[in-house]
Parts: sequence; structure tokens; C-alpha cells
Amino acid sequence: MVRALNRNGWNAVVWNFRGCSGEPNKKLRSYHCGDTEDLNAVLQFVLKEANSRKIAMIGFSAGGSMLMKFLGEQGIAIAPYVSAAVGISVPCDLTGAVLKMGMRSNRIYSMRFLRMLRGKLQLKRQLFPGSIPNHIKKVKSLIEFDSVYTAPAHGFKDAYDYYHKSSCLPYLVNIKIPSLVLNALDDPLLSRSCFPFAQAESTPQLYLEAPPHGGHVGFVSFNDLNEYWSETRTLEFINEHAI
Repeated sequence: MVRALNRNGWNAVVWNFRGCSGEPNKKLRSYHCGDTEDLNAVLQFVLKEANSRKIAMIGFSAGGSMLMKFLGEQGIAIAPYVSAAVGISVPCDLTGAVLKMGMRSNRIYSMRFLRMLRGKLQLKRQLFPGSIPNHIKKVKSLIEFDSVYTAPAHGFKDAYDYYHKSSCLPYLVNIKIPSLVLNALDDPLLSRSCFPFAQAESTPQLYLEAPPHGGHVGFVSFNDLNEYWSETRTLEFINEHAI
């Protein structure tokens, strides 16, 4: 995406969630899909550096969910230079997405994801002895992981309280800048509730495109630029609206 943006005259700032950049997060808390304060902190830094230039925001998967929630929270208060946004493979309804991830057909995805999460928690257990239960290495589902760690570490009652309060779905109708959600119909990780057709129809600034193919953050296409379809479509959208 950065190569595609740079080729088209855009500068890019890339932000990783806490602990996802190759460097471990040094706090007990980490990231979660509803943690828009971190996103806002990065945006405020970019706004100072951008010298009143137009800004477009792009999020992938959980990052797309956080982005859309942030835009809905901000509403008309969004910083004036933020003029367009794109979310790619967005799990708009976290409960539905996590239940879909737990299906037998997605076992290869969920097991890989859990191995990564458990590995990060082993590092946290060394930094914060006694703060993370010993049985975390026996956790076998994302819901169980979020119940044992994500919810208590971030002030939620339980996993479902976290999903309910952090999903972007209820916030979409409050979005006030042109925002595109690209969710493929064959995405194995998105439930039907992650396709906000009704919200897009009733919200002038929310655009939903649901192509039949693309998988989860896939959208592979073959061309001379080695540019994914999602990259091409993102550029079309932000070039049209970031004016």
C-alpha cells in the first residue's frame, strides 16, 4: 500500500498496534480493536507534521475496525484536514467475527493467531509476574483468550463486554467524512453481520463495497505495477475525495 501511495504522490506514515512492530510492548495493557486513543495520538502527531496538507486514513482488518470506530466517535469533530478514509477487510461486528473465526473451517487461522498471542503473553508474564494466569498457554479459542487477558487488562467485564463496546458497527452512522469499507464476500473471517449494508445505505458519507472475491486482506490482482486491487481502489477513492 505504501508503494502504491508513494507512486501516486502521497506521503505515508505507517503505524503498528502496540507489540506488533517486532518490539514487545512494555506495559501490561496492549492493543484492542476499540482503543481509539492510540490512533488519535498518532493522528495528532501527523497533523503537526503535515502542515495543513490533506490526510487520508487507511486501516486493515482490526485496524480498519478501530479506524471506523474512531471516525464515528469523532463525527463532525474530526480534524478538518482528515478528508477521506478506507477500511479493508473490516470486522465491523467483533462478536460475529470472533465466532466465525472459531468455526472448524477457520481452525488453521485461529490456531496460528493464538500461538502468536500466547507467545506475546509469555513475554508479558516475565515483565509482570503474577499478573497473567498460568493457564494462558492452554487457552484454545480467541473468546477464551479475550476473557483471560484482553478484557481484564483493558477494563472490560468479559470478552463479550469487550466485543460489544469495541465494535465499530454502532458508530458507522456517525461518520462525517467520505469513508469506504472494502469487505470481500468470500472473506473467511467475517460474519454476515460484518457487512453494514443498511448503515451504508442510510449514511451519506459511508461507502460499502463487497466484491465476490478477495479473501481477508487479499484482493490479489496481476498487473505491471504489482498492485493489489485494494490498493488501486483505495487510491481511486482517496484521490476522488481528499480534495
